[in-house]
Amino acid sequence: MYFVDRVEAGRRLAARLKPLAGGDVVVLGLPRGGVPVAAEVAKALDAPLDVIVVRKLGVPFQPELGMGAIGEGGVRVVNEAVMRSTRTTGEELAQVEERERAELDRRARRYRGGRTRVEISGRTAVVVDDGIATGSTARAACLIARRQGAARVVLAVPVAPSGWSGGLADVADELVALSTPEAFFGIGQFYEDFAQTTDAEVVACLDEAPAGARDGEASGTAPRGATRPGGSPPVADPEVVVDAGGVRLGGQLALPEGAAGIVLFAHGSGSSRHSPRNRFVASALNRAGLATLLFDLLTEEEEEYDRANVFDTGLLARRLTDATAWLLDQEECRGLTIGYFGASTGAAAALWAAAEPDSPVRAVVSRGGRPDLAGPRLPTVTAPTLLIVGGNDDVVIDLNRQAQARLRCENRLTVVPGATHLFEEPGALEEVANLATQWFTGHLLHAPHQAS
Repeated sequence: MYFVDRVEAGRRLAARLKPLAGGDVVVLGLPRGGVPVAAEVAKALDAPLDVIVVRKLGVPFQPELGMGAIGEGGVRVVNEAVMRSTRTTGEELAQVEERERAELDRRARRYRGGRTRVEISGRTAVVVDDGIATGSTARAACLIARRQGAARVVLAVPVAPSGWSGGLADVADELVALSTPEAFFGIGQFYEDFAQTTDAEVVACLDEAPAGARDGEASGTAPRGATRPGGSPPVADPEVVVDAGGVRLGGQLALPEGAAGIVLFAHGSGSSRHSPRNRFVASALNRAGLATLLFDLLTEEEEEYDRANVFDTGLLARRLTDATAWLLDQEECRGLTIGYFGASTGAAAALWAAAEPDSPVRAVVSRGGRPDLAGPRLPTVTAPTLLIVGGNDDVVIDLNRQAQARLRCENRLTVVPGATHLFEEPGALEEVANLATQWFTGHLLHAPHQAS
């Protein structure tokens, strides 16, 4: 069994866990890769979502060997047998714990911001990761959840090696894995997109969880309908079917109250509307009062039977143009000013579509994009265009400079220092979101509305 990405894996895992819906359940994602998976499970179960932050206590002279683990709330689990065999003293244990406790607290603050940890005492804790390799982290998480008072612990993952349950049956009441292949060499082997999850994406998953699903009553966080940190209300992004010139494409449409503009996202090759990086940027735009539409540029059949379609800039641009026409025909979207956000090859499609003579697009942003693939269309783009590239993405920087030289519209090339192509470095994706928000709010919210 293979998964497109962690979001798709989470949805399939959620279907298996559906019998838990309606119970007193808390979903706990293991940072970082387990959190996007857990977010989909929590959404399907309408359950509170939180992270379970654990740190291994490594033997001082052999840190890869765990002698215990710690969790929030002062919880500690110690393997006395390992301490005896390695002759680790109580003082040495205390020193390791102090160091790891500081790192645990730092990560918890980073992920949650001002939110309070969800209380799990007396409840069913569903511990979720993106897969099991050795099982050491999952084992520690289950032990920590139990020590924090969980009445029942369920460990759930999309993929694990054959025979995985033998080493974990003593720490969880139920073990769930969608796939347990014999030929298992690593978790990433079973994902098409297994890019590293960033801290920013973890924060976005927690931030996007509905207020009620963050368990305000039990944990002291805001109740359903309360505002997010920063003052903006949570924005739902229901699934929609986009009619793009007769082709039906899956999408997610988020409409903040009073939105005056909307940004359509064009994903890169091999990605989809579930792109965690695009979702992170979309969430930032929603908080700024902009609506967003993330949608698939191709059907599953089109990708599967002709891989060349993912690089067909003209085809992808037509899909974007047709989706724009469909969007503006929806009653709740009529009159909204339009922006395009393109990632990787999707940036070329966005610029190609924006170059159409009757294009309604008022602003374009490219993230790590390939605007050069829009070639001869670039001089005819009239929408103000922002090109964002990573400072360590040398080849793409050069391609963007060449493309910028061909643009005749208002434009800017911004380099994010130290960032690579996927902006996985700490703070890099947040900078992309900030830059995009400033560009779109400046060019969409103050632009005249489209004719209804």
